[in-house]
Amino acid sequence: MRGHVRKRGTWQYILELGDQPTKRCTICNKRHWVGRRPIRVCVKCGGSLVDRIERKQQVKTGFKTKKEAEGALADALTALRQQTYVEPTKLTVREFLEGEWLPAIETTIRPATYASYSTHVRVHIVPNIGTVMLQSLTAGHLNRLYADLARDGKRRGDGKLSASSVRRVHATLHRALRDACRWGYLVRNPAENADPPRASDPTLSANRAWQAEDLKTFLEAVKEDRLYPLWLTLGLTGLRRGEALGLLWQDVDLKAGRLVVRRSRVPVNAKVVVSEPKTKRGHRSVTLDSLTVAALKTWHKRQLEERVEWRGAWNDTGLVFTREDGTGWRPERISQMFARLVKKAKVPAITVHGLRHTHATLALMAGINPRVVADRLGHSTVALTLDVYSHAIPSMEEEAAARIAALVTG
Repeated sequence: MRGHVRKRGTWQYILELGDQPTKRCTICNKRHWVGRRPIRVCVKCGGSLVDRIERKQQVKTGFKTKKEAEGALADALTALRQQTYVEPTKLTVREFLEGEWLPAIETTIRPATYASYSTHVRVHIVPNIGTVMLQSLTAGHLNRLYADLARDGKRRGDGKLSASSVRRVHATLHRALRDACRWGYLVRNPAENADPPRASDPTLSANRAWQAEDLKTFLEAVKEDRLYPLWLTLGLTGLRRGEALGLLWQDVDLKAGRLVVRRSRVPVNAKVVVSEPKTKRGHRSVTLDSLTVAALKTWHKRQLEERVEWRGAWNDTGLVFTREDGTGWRPERISQMFARLVKKAKVPAITVHGLRHTHATLALMAGINPRVVADRLGHSTVALTLDVYSHAIPSMEEEAAARIAALVTG
């Protein structure tokens, strides 16, 4: 690690970085230094690359005096020794996110997650800070971005973006800039010092759940609906919408009264894709009650009858919950149908996901061990379950207090 200064109009320093592995394009001869990011093809022309070992230098110009250039060189050499040196780049935020980051992570994450990231980049980040130089990006830039989105960031029409939506944009930026640090573009992640809006209370969404009487009223009202087994399964197992729609008959053991969650059908842009659960605990076995088992047995018979009726036009998807021709449901369509049924049943309005909240809330209020509830829901930790459904805890505390008092008083 060495370098020197010289005068070329203004003073400049030349930092010797030594022989380093590179890839050169066989078409345009552009050089791509290895180590910053996964390199597959030339970013300039798309040509194939060949491996090389070449001498690498870093030239920094614009210093007014020799002493200033020497001081900057000394700082760069110190950073090299401490392994905190970052090579200057003229990449903008847009060029990094669209040209480097998104292509590099596309095959490493779930399709739904990639769709979310790319939407955040295209709709919210690039239009606002896309022209900022990546290495000039600060927490101040990000805070201004969040303020602009909170004031007028809605994708369609006018209006502000919710705090939770702004925080999701922040999460995307945090992940992208963390990768920029790992790939040698940044020394530190400016998102670490940014101040996104405070998250809304996680119990608010959980409060959009039914009481036991509401669930009973709804299930009684939809008993003749073709998808009654689906509504019952969602309410009595706490499965997510996509998990229920992704169930295969091979995942269900009606004799043992259990099902296994292995996949989920989720909407990604205009398509429906099948993906694995987000976490390891998302892969789980869920015990079925006798009412759900009976409903699924009846449903299986009905599905076999529909298969005979459709004959050669039947689509053998293996899915549990299907249309009359055997094809799977679009998740959005299920949500629309549920909303109409809720209105018809004259019960408080909740979303399909509210059935999951209902299941968890009723289980905790009934005194079911939170560990069991977390396992049924596929939560990563019991703490997450207790945080989200803390509104159900007071009844548990009251019961505990009564039981302890009974022990003392005999």
